[in-house]
Amino acid sequence: MHEDVIACASIVERGDPDRFRATMASSARARERLFPIYAFNVEVSRVTWMTREAMVAEMRLQWWREALCKIRNGGSVGRHEIATSLADVLDRRGAELLDELVEARKWDIHREPFAGMDAMQDYLRSTSGNLMVAAARALGDCVEESASDAGFGMGIAGWLCAVPALIGSGRHPLVDASPDSIRSLANTGLSALEKARKTGAGKTAFPAMLAAWKSAPVLRMAVKSPERALDGRLGPSPVAGRLSLIAKAALGRW
Repeated sequence: MHEDVIACASIVERGDPDRFRATMASSARARERLFPIYAFNVEVSRVTWMTREAMVAEMRLQWWREALCKIRNGGSVGRHEIATSLADVLDRRGAELLDELVEARKWDIHREPFAGMDAMQDYLRSTSGNLMVAAARALGDCVEESASDAGFGMGIAGWLCAVPALIGSGRHPLVDASPDSIRSLANTGLSALEKARKTGAGKTAFPAMLAAWKSAPVLRMAVKSPERALDGRLGPSPVAGRLSLIAKAALGRW
């Protein structure tokens, strides 16, 4: 891989180990196209963890929006290990999807509660859903609705796993923290994943879809024991999770 892509892979390995493992289970070509997108996501998602100054965070997000605007319009983004690599793998639609992702991430800055369940689901659709679609498009033709559904389900699973950390940082991740509400949200995620599997995102999209390899087990656990979302006990053990990834990658299933 090009040195910039290797740098992107290192960022993903540190900041998003689950996506890193899924990508490493894919072909060399898929890695070259996915790591820049995932490194971008890591950088954008950690903006508000790096500073408590809202203006500074806004400026950092705006820098990414301007870079994506240049990519969308075919301009040069200059020398930057992530942005330069990103320009090589995104088409116009991919850049638009990631721009919507950055816009949605403004919620992270101000730490206000979601206006309601619809607002929270819109946020997850625009972040995790858009990321999945952009990744799938970078690999070839894809069924956007299916990739969006898979990303949305994955986003719900990841969000529920992150609840304790988000609360600890002063955020309000859940509209309603009751067991019934958590269970309902998890079921929404499972339904989205099942719909995506039935529809299919396209032959070339599998390496992107594989990123959702442990989402369904997490969501099923949340349905069965929603209190686990509040105390950080969702998800398979590390060993079981890795064995599951190996099996899914080998069988071509996610």
